[in-house]
Amino acid sequence: MKFQPDRSEAQTISGYGPGWITVDGEKITHSVILGSKGTREPWACARFEDLTAEHFAQLALLEAELVIFGSGKRNRFPPPAWLAPLMAHRMGLETMDTAAACRTYNILASEGRTVVVALLLESE
Repeated sequence: MKFQPDRSEAQTISGYGPGWITVDGEKITHSVILGSKGTREPWACARFEDLTAEHFAQLALLEAELVIFGSGKRNRFPPPAWLAPLMAHRMGLETMDTAAACRTYNILASEGRTVVVALLLESE
């Protein structure tokens, strides 16, 4: 039986480590928003403590059925009030550490889901 590798039309995260990810061969060292439909834009926050409600309001403007928030080296949750714009747009949010968010994004994007991942890439 011949096996074929899975191919995804979505951009994928091919590697990650402390303070960086690789997307389709490009190394990114700043916090970033990626979408399965091609979104790739900087996310203006370097630390979890820098996040504000406006960061999550920005995510609500993207067309996605689900937003994955990679909260850095460990799993940390934003205040519930910050999620109101996402709920108003009927978008779900899952929070996990950045490494888990990378893996989860790849799985959902490869399934053809309309998903966005917001990754907090903290420098060492």
